[in-house]
Parts: sequence; structure tokens; C-alpha cells
Amino acid sequence: MPHDLAPGAEPIVLRLGDLTFDALSAGPQDGPPVLFLHGFPEFATCWRAHMAAVARAGFRAIAVDQRGYSPGARPRGVDAYAVPELVGDVFGFADALGLERFHLVGHDWGGVVAWPAAALHPERVATLSVLSTPHPAALAQAIGESPEQRERLSYIGLFRIEGTAEQALLADGAAQLAAVYEGKVSTDLVADNVRRLSEPGALTAALNWYRALDPGGQAGVPAVAVPTLYVWGDGDPAFGSAAAERTAEWVSGPYTHVPLGGASHWLPEEQPERVIAPLLAHLTAHT
Repeated sequence: MPHDLAPGAEPIVLRLGDLTFDALSAGPQDGPPVLFLHGFPEFATCWRAHMAAVARAGFRAIAVDQRGYSPGARPRGVDAYAVPELVGDVFGFADALGLERFHLVGHDWGGVVAWPAAALHPERVATLSVLSTPHPAALAQAIGESPEQRERLSYIGLFRIEGTAEQALLADGAAQLAAVYEGKVSTDLVADNVRRLSEPGALTAALNWYRALDPGGQAGVPAVAVPTLYVWGDGDPAFGSAAAERTAEWVSGPYTHVPLGGASHWLPEEQPERVIAPLLAHLTAHT
């Protein structure tokens, strides 16, 4: 993992059975732990500013290159990337780190994983913070009711076609893969992400998250009881306001919704300072 892209963070390795995950850590060893989950097509380095901020506040920050993104954690077969497997990894990470209870933060696909993790295991998750991604049941409702929301997610159809998606994204020096970031992510991070996802097998493993997705299972994710922060940018091309607003119906515990005007989907990288302030307030209030 390129350590220079996450100044102040130390690389660590987490082992879950036969799988080896690369991760970054920062902050005091005895600080309240905060586990960060990235999305597509991102790595742990998308959290570099947030890790530094929570570490300065006395928390222990850990961000993992998840299943398929870590070279040592690329099992064969689409089924290995189903949401229950990814949720299991979250608690595997916590067990490997010796964490009985922890704060959980996710963006994009990290949010898809974080919502059920917190809903199904409130005894382990102290708080939940999700960027961009609505609660899965709220999104399922919006998809069912809104042609606009279905159109927003129509790109997933391409991503699920094995071989075709990889070819399209990696053609012409991975021009389409780089374009996914909409110019909202720094050039150094985009270049590093593209380089790593261009390695043999990496992009296929990342796209397998889409290919293994069971929409029906997403609709069945229960409400979350732990204190929850949801940050959403009103310029997000993937997730519209209907799903964002309905997310409140799927949190039974303390809930804070922070809509960011003029912000895109790429909240961790685009405007970290607008995310860090409510995140720190949320973590501090419930620690």
C-alpha cells in the first residue's frame, strides 16, 4: 500500500483464515476504535484525511483494503463477494484487531456493508456513520417507486457483465475507470487507484461485489438501532433525495442526517472537512 498517500498512518496486515488484508492505522492504540470501509473504486487511502482527524481527537482509526482490493484477499468465484461474506469480514477485521466493540464508518459499497453490519450486530457496533449510501431498504423502496432512481443506477447493469465491464473500464489506458471519479478526486489518488485496479484480477474482484449483489436481500435489511449519522451530497448522481430522505424510517436509534449542498458522491475525497466535523461530533457524542 502506498504509505505516502496516507501521511501519519501506519500499514498493518489483518489475517482472516486464508485471506490477508492490507490496512492502515492511525491514532493511539488505546483510543476508541473507528473502522473505515471504502467503496468502489476506492481503497483505504480515501480515508486519509478522516483518519488523521479522528486520530488527533484521540480515536484509533483503522481503514482496510477490503475483499478483492487487497491482493491477498481475492478468492475465486462471484459468490465469495456476496454481502453476507463482506459483512463477515467486518467482524473478522474487528476480531483480528482484538476489538469487542467499535465505531463503523462506510462510504458507497462500504455503506452497503455497514448498514447490515450495524443492524444485525448492535452489540458490536457502537455507532454507525454512512456517507452517500442510503439504508438498503430505503433504496429498494425508491427503486421500486421511482424511474429516476432506477435510471441513476442503470450503470450497474454494465458492471455485472463479466469481461465486458473490465474491457470497457480499462480500455484506452483505463480512461473510463478514471472518469468514474467525475473529476472530484485528487489526481494522485485517482492515478494510484487506477494503477492498483489495473493489476491482473483486481478489477474483476472489485466488480464481483456488484455481480454477487442480491437486490431482494438488500430490501430485507432491518432497521438500525445504534446511533447513526448519514451524510449525503445533493449532487450525488447515484442516490437521489427520495432514498436519502426515507433512510430516517430505517433508523430506530438516535439519528442525524446531514445533507451537503453542492457535494457529489465522492464525499470522502471531495470535501473531507465537511464530513469530518459531523463525524467527529457524532463519534464524540456517543463514545
